[in-house]
Amino acid sequence: MLPSECPVAKCAKRPLDDQHFLAVFGIIAACFLPTTDAIFRKPHTFNYSMRRLLHVVLPAVSFISSGTQLQAQQRQVTAADYARAEKALSFNTNLLVFRNGVTANWISDDRFTYSVQIPDRSRPLVLVDATKGTKVNCPAFEAVCRAAIGGASRTTTANVSVGGWSPDHKKFAFIRNWNLFVKDAETARETQVTFDGVKDFGYATDNAGWIHSNAAIVAWSPDSKKIATFQQDQRGVGEMYLVSTNAGHPQLQAWKYPLVGDSVVTMISRVVIDLSGVAPKVVRFGMPPDQHRSSVCDDINCGGGTLADVQWYPDGSKVAFLSSSRDHKIATLRVADATTGTVRDVLREEVKTQFESGFYASNWRVLSASNEVVWFSERDDWGQLYLYDLTTGALKHQITTGSGNVGQLLHIDEEARQLWFVGVGKDAERDPYFRHIYRIGLDGKALTLLTPENGDHRVSWSPSFKYFIDNWSTADRPTTSVLRDATGRLILTIEQADISKLLATGWKPPTRITVKARDGKTDLYGLMFTPSSLDSAKKYPIINYIYPGPQTGSVGSRSFIAARDDNQALADLGFVVVSIDGMGTPLRSKSFHDFYYGHMGDNTLPDQVAGMKELAARYKFIDIDKAGIWGHSGGGFATADAMFRYPDFFKVGISESGNHDNRVYEDDWGERYQGLLTRGPNGVDNYEAEANQSLAKNLKGKLLLAHGTADDNVPPDNTMLVVDALIKANKTFDLLMLPNQPHIYGAANFYMMRRRWDYFVTNLLGATPPTDYVIGPKPQP
Repeated sequence: MLPSECPVAKCAKRPLDDQHFLAVFGIIAACFLPTTDAIFRKPHTFNYSMRRLLHVVLPAVSFISSGTQLQAQQRQVTAADYARAEKALSFNTNLLVFRNGVTANWISDDRFTYSVQIPDRSRPLVLVDATKGTKVNCPAFEAVCRAAIGGASRTTTANVSVGGWSPDHKKFAFIRNWNLFVKDAETARETQVTFDGVKDFGYATDNAGWIHSNAAIVAWSPDSKKIATFQQDQRGVGEMYLVSTNAGHPQLQAWKYPLVGDSVVTMISRVVIDLSGVAPKVVRFGMPPDQHRSSVCDDINCGGGTLADVQWYPDGSKVAFLSSSRDHKIATLRVADATTGTVRDVLREEVKTQFESGFYASNWRVLSASNEVVWFSERDDWGQLYLYDLTTGALKHQITTGSGNVGQLLHIDEEARQLWFVGVGKDAERDPYFRHIYRIGLDGKALTLLTPENGDHRVSWSPSFKYFIDNWSTADRPTTSVLRDATGRLILTIEQADISKLLATGWKPPTRITVKARDGKTDLYGLMFTPSSLDSAKKYPIINYIYPGPQTGSVGSRSFIAARDDNQALADLGFVVVSIDGMGTPLRSKSFHDFYYGHMGDNTLPDQVAGMKELAARYKFIDIDKAGIWGHSGGGFATADAMFRYPDFFKVGISESGNHDNRVYEDDWGERYQGLLTRGPNGVDNYEAEANQSLAKNLKGKLLLAHGTADDNVPPDNTMLVVDALIKANKTFDLLMLPNQPHIYGAANFYMMRRRWDYFVTNLLGATPPTDYVIGPKPQP
């Protein structure tokens, strides 16, 4: 009998009395089991058929036998429900937030212009004079604004290079055929400044690993006459390959991508290019090649096209730089003579795990006038500043002390012997992730808080460093923008964000939460998103949005954001969504950050489980028996890991673009947080136990794996290794490969979001989603 002829199909939609269960079971068995003759002739056919019966038919019978009870529980989530959830996405919420944050365009004489969205959705220009403490609206052709802006020369901060431009904005550095060129901005004349660059051994190139741009990575001297850069050697480095999906022959993309444990990795030979003479001169540093590393990020360029960990002397005579070892355990501060290339070591710091010189940027500074160095170290378990002698490398004294971290060194006034920095966690009564601005003397005295409001402070300084704009807020309080001077004195309240129209739609902010870590003692911080129309008498499945670090956490910014991904949208579909920064994430103590160093498979999961259970005990509307989890990239790694390590706790997981095995991810990230690849006596390396495919056999719940086939950050082989292991373990799972999509899905982002909603609605909520709903901006009236 063919399954299509099975008589149970005629009654499958009817409630079934228990007394008829065995009869129906017999009918179903007859529909799917082969004949006796077939069983003896092909035993494997019988085994396959029994598996179909047990894994396909029995769930259907179980559903039928439950009768009207399960039918009553099953519900339909409609397109209207998805449309309501969409209102919480950024393309809708951002249109309803006005005057939110000030981004300054500094001109001259400590003046700046800015524009913010106002209720009519226009962005009128405003001129602020910091010295006078005045703010003037600038309607078109108003004389005072036209004169101020038109006659002002744009100012820049010394020693800052953006996109290859020189500090005087007269020259621009770029790469052509593996060599460095400089273009005159006025005449458009191009000058070739290096001549021996060849394929895979070019100048200023940054095409290694997950970053492979064509931008020139340079650091200009303050007088715009010299360039500090490098010749990058990738000869013999292994390649990564991706192929396009298209009709006809696919296109191959190949580039240098060193992996953990590779014997040959990208190296850089440092140079200075002197443009002051008749012909450009290349001065090579008298030292072996350096590792392609920085002490801040996964690259030698941490933003803006500027070579990281490099500082010119004011007169351009010398350049200070930081060399990081391959495993990031050793940092060496060096100074090179820009004329001769002679290099001397100033000081060296070695740590047991990984050294970083700051949380937002490099926090070391050379003070050439006083022959000193301000150095950043976490040697007392907190990120502190220390003062060293530049000649001898001897420690003079510690500058900052106590709990909390120096997040970013902002400015040093060498004459006044004072410095300004971003601090986190220095007030035990406040959220340890809130950023505040402090001033302190180089002698370690007179620590002063300049931003007293209890919130997260984002600041931008005037080029003179006499004034700064302070945008402060919290996750549940919109932004206030003020102007202060360098002493912290309030000069002007510039803007106050208006979210009245957003509130009128029923929008509500996330709830700031504090839970205990796995040890039952350490406080963890996060956000909880609940349905806009929460009924506390009901039970809601809980979804954990995870990004485990170690370079960041799940929550992200503590500032006001109207839409944090689709967390609130998911909540409005009938879930509680949480994000918790577990142990192993940054901005807390060094021991907190390094908690699972060398054991990347930890992924903060014990903290996530402990926190979710605590929330369920606190909020009775959370159904802890229906726990889901999802994440992207490192969060994708953590999600699959959660489904394998906690198969009885997490019932549904969506793992997007995960770096499931860091042996097939770029070398810098894995070797920084897991350590160099080593093998034990049994031949097993220290990455094996942390790789998700090693645990795939433990899967019990519903797992959706997704990956873009053109992912040049986390190559799709990461996911296919897990797929292969799941197949070998005979596990049922779901897979979605997104053709030609990169790490961030771009055009397919809303499609992936809809599939994510569908998956949780179906498998965690136990409901039926609308068919093929289209997420995305709708035409505005």
